[in-house]
Amino acid sequence: MKRLITSTTLGAILITCGFVGSASAQTVVKPGFNVFSVSQDVEIGQQSAAQVERQMPVVNDAATNRYIASLGARLAAQAPGPKFDYHFKVVDVSDVNAFALPGGYIYVHRGLLEQVHDEGELAGVMSHEIAHVALRHPTNQVTKAYMAQAGLGLLGGLLGGGSSGTGQIINAVGGFGLNTLFLKFSRSAESQADVVGSQIMARAGYDPVDMARFFNYLAQQNSSRTATFLSDHPAPADREARVRQEARMLQVRPLAAVGNLGSIQGRLRRMAPAPSMAQLAVRQQAAPQSSRSSQSSNQPYGSSQSSNYPQDSYPQNNGPAIERPSSQYRAYMQPDGLYQIDAPSNWTVYASNGGYGVTIVPRGTIDDRYDNGQQHVTYGVIVNHYVPFNGSVGSRFVEPDDSRFGNTQLEQATSDLIDNIEQSNPHLRYVAGTERRTTLSGQQAMMLTLRGRNPDTGDDEQVMLVTRALPDEHIIYMLMIAPRDDYSDLSPTFDRMMRSLRTDNRSIHG
Repeated sequence: MKRLITSTTLGAILITCGFVGSASAQTVVKPGFNVFSVSQDVEIGQQSAAQVERQMPVVNDAATNRYIASLGARLAAQAPGPKFDYHFKVVDVSDVNAFALPGGYIYVHRGLLEQVHDEGELAGVMSHEIAHVALRHPTNQVTKAYMAQAGLGLLGGLLGGGSSGTGQIINAVGGFGLNTLFLKFSRSAESQADVVGSQIMARAGYDPVDMARFFNYLAQQNSSRTATFLSDHPAPADREARVRQEARMLQVRPLAAVGNLGSIQGRLRRMAPAPSMAQLAVRQQAAPQSSRSSQSSNQPYGSSQSSNYPQDSYPQNNGPAIERPSSQYRAYMQPDGLYQIDAPSNWTVYASNGGYGVTIVPRGTIDDRYDNGQQHVTYGVIVNHYVPFNGSVGSRFVEPDDSRFGNTQLEQATSDLIDNIEQSNPHLRYVAGTERRTTLSGQQAMMLTLRGRNPDTGDDEQVMLVTRALPDEHIIYMLMIAPRDDYSDLSPTFDRMMRSLRTDNRSIHG
């Protein structure tokens, strides 16, 4: 039997649901695909913040720090999504800018604080950055970059676990600190942050129009100090109009300012001039990347791995014999109760740490050695939860590149998933005409096939993708992977596992 090796990391997927606030008419924003858990966002943010503060000077003024912390606390209290412990600091840099790191670390440039006209404008910028954190845009960006390297197995739910695995993945896409992936977002992400930022402002007692007005003001300036902000915050032509539209759907109960912005600005202007980012780059060298351990801390659910197998096995050209699947099955229940699936009793079940994914494989088919944070899988079954990669703004997701199959939520989400599988695995291609509609545990489902020759192994691979709709417009998917020559031998096992899949629509995932 030929051995299929997908050079991929099995990434933990945690997708948050749409954010719904107190105003029923407000726009529902659904974050996109993310392989990181909320706890990993915090871990990444902590390490990135430590590096940032070694590279950028922080304003050491008690009154300024109290003011920015008080304003940040008022806004963060209204943030949707995970309850991050938000931190707010002012960096002593003259550029007009602000940025967010994963897990709740928000930095306001001194140049921005000196430039805003009132507290509402400052609240608008900070709310926008808080929204990026709440929507988990920084690690969504890392997910996109890493998926291009990691490939198919990223969909499996095992990210390496612990600080070493996370560190390897972050270093593979640019490292901690001022990672470009944390600073520059797509137009879709910026629109989402505008909408959610507007909602945060309104709930905190500020007029969302202040945010749009300040962004528009900066766009009209011809200054090197504002160029960085505009580069980091790409603005569609109708950005101000979109925020005004959202503001009309929100109720604003104005509150007193948290402090005297004019007094704070006066204190800052009496200090020595702040350097620009360009000047800092000349003065300082970036902190060296620390090496990370490459040992995985993921533990399998079920039987331990062994190098000794019965004679009843599949011979492999490039590895040990693979034990044939047992006729006895045992049930695996996803820890949050989202789904249940049966697995052969002699296969190992690897559950993600903090996510929804599970990878079920014959013993000995996952290589525990890491290669740039990647684990290798020979063949098996992957189950996970998925929402479209870029999320959505509005009542439902619309596939931006047109759906291959149709306009139902299931068809569009399936099309989006295939696009990302093909982009990250260029050798795999959807086989036109293989798609068919069916039902799975009483709900609408789709089945289709992807095939291709792995350039690393020379083996022909076959992947059966099954997607099933969930009531919240997300989907559950299964990937059944095997070398094409042996797929028919494993089909009875795959079919049995697919038919056993049950989901609990009452389970909260997000």
